[in-house]
Amino acid sequence: MDYNEKNYAEQRVSLSVYTSRTFGWMFFGLMVTFILAYTSYSTGFIIQILSIPYLYYILPLAEIALVIWLSSRIHKISIVAAQSLFFVYALLNGLTFAVYFLIYDVASMIYVFSATAALFGVMAVYGYFTKRDLSKWRSVLFFGLITLIGFWIFSIFINLSQFETIICLLGIVIFVGFTAYDTQKIKAFYEFYYNDTQMLEKASIISALQLYLDFINLFIYLLRFLGRRK
Repeated sequence: MDYNEKNYAEQRVSLSVYTSRTFGWMFFGLMVTFILAYTSYSTGFIIQILSIPYLYYILPLAEIALVIWLSSRIHKISIVAAQSLFFVYALLNGLTFAVYFLIYDVASMIYVFSATAALFGVMAVYGYFTKRDLSKWRSVLFFGLITLIGFWIFSIFINLSQFETIICLLGIVIFVGFTAYDTQKIKAFYEFYYNDTQMLEKASIISALQLYLDFINLFIYLLRFLGRRK
């Protein structure tokens, strides 16, 4: 092995370090989101956001567009760009998330957050250590996700509140499944990009974003199902 090959090999990270780094980014994103959400609520900034016509609908669409763009361009953008976009997404989501502080009791949100963390943790551990191939869940999970997105779009124009409980339960099941599925994908990404340190770093950001979305959506559906409104 020559000097360059030896130096390249030394740059490789172990699976445990890669996994820790991925969850580290996820926790960083959650921290940014919740801090900005609570700050926007406590300072009244969220009221100003809601007073801007259609902005509260534009922000979620901007988030979706950002996720799609980041996922499609991950092979071409730099590591710093991927990290920056992840940070921007966490900020945007913090603004949209602040509205839940207006709707739900804060103590209730803390309780639901704890329940979310526990459920997420259990499914993440299962997804990481199970020998079962969870890729078979993919089609079912994505069909459920499309159903949830369709419900969200139609609910903008039609009152579908009578289906709230059913949709919340479906959302909980879907994102519990996604948590295990996306956690197992961490190892799949690691094995696939093991010899490419730059792509491995960017794959870590993508995995962190996926797990971040799983946690946020699981929290929202649990909050809608269990949360106490003001």
